[in-house]
Amino acid sequence: MASEDEANAAAAAAEAPEGKNWRRKGKHDKPKPWDEDPNIDHWKIEKFDPSWNEGGMLEVSSFSTLFPQYREKYLQESWPIVKGALKEHGISCELNLVEGSMTVSTTRKTRDPYIIVKARELIKLLSRSVPAPQAIKILDDEMNCDIIKIGGLVRNKERFVKRRERLLGPNLSTLKAIEILTGCYILVQGNTVAAMGSYTGRGLKQVRRIVEDCMKNIKHPVYHIKELLIKRELAKNPALATENWDRFLPKFKKKNVKQKKPQTKEKKPYTPFPPPQQPSKIDAQLETGEYFMSEKKKSAKKWQEKLEKQSGKAEENKRKREAAFVPPKENTAGPSESVKTANDNSEIADIAKSLKEKAKEFRKNKTQENVRVESYLASNEESRPKKKKSTNSK
Repeated sequence: MASEDEANAAAAAAEAPEGKNWRRKGKHDKPKPWDEDPNIDHWKIEKFDPSWNEGGMLEVSSFSTLFPQYREKYLQESWPIVKGALKEHGISCELNLVEGSMTVSTTRKTRDPYIIVKARELIKLLSRSVPAPQAIKILDDEMNCDIIKIGGLVRNKERFVKRRERLLGPNLSTLKAIEILTGCYILVQGNTVAAMGSYTGRGLKQVRRIVEDCMKNIKHPVYHIKELLIKRELAKNPALATENWDRFLPKFKKKNVKQKKPQTKEKKPYTPFPPPQQPSKIDAQLETGEYFMSEKKKSAKKWQEKLEKQSGKAEENKRKREAAFVPPKENTAGPSESVKTANDNSEIADIAKSLKEKAKEFRKNKTQENVRVESYLASNEESRPKKKKSTNSK
């Protein structure tokens, strides 16, 4: 084998002209005339023309998928619509209610080779609770779908339900906002999230990132919505089309919330000796002498203890009930004593009033005796206001 390979290599080297290495990688990667043609839109998906494949399919391709039992009634009602939509593209479909499965397969009338893949996605969406009118749109060439499995991302069931509700939001407001910003149809059902949109507008890619970040607790969907809103506004400015937008986007830091530390028991000092053995039930009975009593006496003693405990509890309950009916303490002083105290208080008030009046008259007489003309004049002079010195002279 080795000699044959060496001979082939030598023959190729002899045939190749000198100065050129024809065995290099990518030797056929040459610029094509239509690569740089501005009139050609390379992202445009042309509608399939049946004349491209007049012979049809050589082999029969078929796909089948199971559906849950609660979808059986709806699929049975909407199956004529699905069958009519697939018949236009030459695809036959079958609904098996016994096995709970849907099957699509190609026929002799099938011309588009990729339509069977679209039909497979259609029955997948129908099994994931997507309405039939919405699921039929997947047969268009520009429409694609992505079924995101979220069941295995979170182990705890309560945490899984809580994070799944974040995608929906109050009154489905978060889900509607994501649908508007990404241009995709989103349905959260069970352990999957079904999304329908286009890959050209990066809508499906954004939906998958939002869903995975939410279920992995990396970023809340509301923060993704804020970023998408900012990007939409930046896209309107042609000057920023070639620049990096990271400086405009908000940066959300994850806050570590302090959790309550679990209460740990205090460690006792280590002792090499084991604790003393506790007395057993028989030892306690031997100490009290109960061990040597007969069964009859033991039962009588237990019964007596039970009665004493019940009587003590009954007395306590009776005391609590009677406490509500105890009358409040009344004023034990008689009417004569109360009248006497009132008279004493009135006499004391009269004496205090007369003393105040006598003191007032005494002060008045004393001031009239001490009044003099000189003091009156002096007081008038002092009471005159002094003229303020003018500051203008300075």
